[in-house]
Amino acid sequence: MTGFLLVIFYFALAALAAWIIMQPNRFVVTRSALVDAPPEEVFRHIDELRNWQAWSPWAKLDPAAINTFEGPAAGAGAVFAWSGDEKVGAGRMTIIDSRPFESVDIKLEMSKPFAASNEVSFRLSPQDSGRTKVTWTMSGPSTLISKAMNLVMNFDKTLGGRFEAGLANLNAIFSK
Repeated sequence: MTGFLLVIFYFALAALAAWIIMQPNRFVVTRSALVDAPPEEVFRHIDELRNWQAWSPWAKLDPAAINTFEGPAAGAGAVFAWSGDEKVGAGRMTIIDSRPFESVDIKLEMSKPFAASNEVSFRLSPQDSGRTKVTWTMSGPSTLISKAMNLVMNFDKTLGGRFEAGLANLNAIFSK
């Protein structure tokens, strides 16, 4: 009987490993929202990394995080680095491309709580009544560990929820 249970256990373990390995090799999380301001106004809150403290959901998680800025104040080459508690970890963002009133592309490098390198993009689309559709996307490679973690903690739901909160915070800046 014990031998049979071990065979069942090993078969279940092998099935779980196969399921994890078969998960996609890349992840993509995207959220969009309408912001009550024209692209010209919204753009400067995304392109100037110092402005993120007013709307980023991560800034609100650890207000005591140590933040540093390098390079230009905005646009390509602007860098924002942080080090905080376990909620925000440590890492840096570098703007790699900036197209005024249209888009901002960022390289995100995390060092804590785990190492990761991902791409982040913001796309701005003018809408009727002077509003802007803002689309926030993050994508990157899925390692074996992140594939396994995603089965327990759905990244799209968790990270997407943070994006939704950030977009709502961004809109609130203009709704005052």
